[in-house]
Amino acid sequence: MNFLDIGQVSGSTVDVLRTNPAHIPGLLHGEQEDSDVSTSFGDMVLDALNGVNDLAEESTALTEQYITNPDSVDVHDITIAMSKANLAITMTKSVVDNALKAYREIINIR
Repeated sequence: MNFLDIGQVSGSTVDVLRTNPAHIPGLLHGEQEDSDVSTSFGDMVLDALNGVNDLAEESTALTEQYITNPDSVDVHDITIAMSKANLAITMTKSVVDNALKAYREIINIR
C-alpha cells in the first residue's frame, strides 16, 4: 500500500498524482507543476453563484431591452435566457437545500 510522503503534503494541501495520461490533467509521477494556481472551495462556490447571477441578469437585461425596443431582440433569445436562468436558480436552490440538510444531519449526530 502506498502512503503519502512528506513532499506531497503542504499544510492542508495534498498533491494528487495521476498514473494514466488519459485521465484528468494533473501531475505525472516525478513531474513538478510549473504554476502555483490553487482555487479554494469557497472561491469555486462564489464563481458558481456569480455565474447563476450573471444568467439571471442577462435574462432581465434582455427582457428590459424587449420592452423598450421590441425589434432589437428575438423572443426566442429571451425565452432561452429565462429558461437558462430558471434552471440555474433551481439547481442552485437544490444544492443549497441538500447541503443544509447534510449539515443538519451532521450536527444532530451524537
